[in-house]
Amino acid sequence: MKNYYKILFCVSLLLMSVSAKAQQARDYFTSMPDSVLPLLTAVNRADCIDFLDSHMRAEVTNRFNTKSEMTKLTPDFIEMRLTTTSTWQMKVLPLGDAQVVCAVSTVNGPAADSHIRFYDDDWNELPLGCFIDTLPRLDDFFTAVPDTVNANRYQSYRSRVEMLLTKAVLSPDAQTLTFVFSTPAALDAETAAFLKPYIREEITYQWRDGRFVR
Repeated sequence: MKNYYKILFCVSLLLMSVSAKAQQARDYFTSMPDSVLPLLTAVNRADCIDFLDSHMRAEVTNRFNTKSEMTKLTPDFIEMRLTTTSTWQMKVLPLGDAQVVCAVSTVNGPAADSHIRFYDDDWNELPLGCFIDTLPRLDDFFTAVPDTVNANRYQSYRSRVEMLLTKAVLSPDAQTLTFVFSTPAALDAETAAFLKPYIREEITYQWRDGRFVR
C-alpha cells in the first residue's frame, strides 16, 4: 500500500510538470535561487556563463572570497568546481513533455561522498524516490566471495568495511548517473589492497522513462 501511494504521488508530479517550458542548463542555472547553491551569487552564476561564452576561463570570486570555476557547460549539463574540495553538477533530464533537474554535490575528503537532489522547473525539491531506482548498497560493490582457501581472510577484511561512501557522477554526454565506490580510500592500506580484486569499482544507472535505473 505504501508503494502504491508513492507511485501515485510521483505520477501527480509528472502531471503537474507536463506543461513546463523547455529550458537549457544555462537557463536553470541563472534562474536558480541562492538557497540551492549558497556559495555563488546571482552575479557569479551569470558571469560563469558569460565567461565561457566568450571562451574565457569561467573563474569567479564566491561569497567566501575564494575561487569557484565552471568547468563544463553544454545545453543540458553544468559542472562547477566550488572549492578545492567540493564540486557540483547538474543535468537537465526529459520527463515526458517536461523536464527535471538532477543536481549532485560532492565533497572530496579522504574519500569522496555525494548527495543527489531533484528539482522541478521552479527549483522546488522533489522526492529522490520518484526519480531513481534503489540506490546501491554496500554489498553491491563486492563481487563473489573468493575460493575456500581465501574465504576466511576475505571475511576478516570484509568485516572491517562498515560504511558506504560513493561519488555520484553525472555524464555530460549521456543520460547516466554513475556511482563510484570511494570507501576504499578511507580504509587502511592493507585492507584496501586485499579487497581490491573483489571490489566492483562503479555502478551505472541509465535515465529511462523518467527514472534512473540500473
